[in-house]
Amino acid sequence: MKMKTQKLYRPVGLIELDLIFKSEFLRFPPRLGWQPIFYPVLNEAYAIEIATKWNLDDKGSGYSGFVTSFEIDEEFLKRYKVENVGGKIHNELWVPSEEMELFNDNIQGNIEVTKMYFGTKFQYPENEGLKQFIKQNE
Repeated sequence: MKMKTQKLYRPVGLIELDLIFKSEFLRFPPRLGWQPIFYPVLNEAYAIEIATKWNLDDKGSGYSGFVTSFEIDEEFLKRYKVENVGGKIHNELWVPSEEMELFNDNIQGNIEVTKMYFGTKFQYPENEGLKQFIKQNE
């Protein structure tokens, strides 16, 4: 019997995209010490909003926003409550940082980059493979 999956989205900056690229698009990186949760979002419109409104002027995001999508085991997701953090489309899951490995283990297939946005201060990464990936897909 085929496992049912749900599509989720994650807006990321250049540093996080580099780590996803290094995992061969299979895993999200562990959270940093100051990041208690990982928050994938439930719809692409919200991911685009974050990628364009927050990331493009943010040095830590490399002045860029990338929308990723991925499929994850629907049954596994039942452990997380949907959190609404504002408007009607602002729904996300709050995955505790200590559960990132387990979360990643339940991703089915590859993490895909669906959209790319670049601020005026964007510079291509030093990672030549990632640089070529971005140029081929922009």
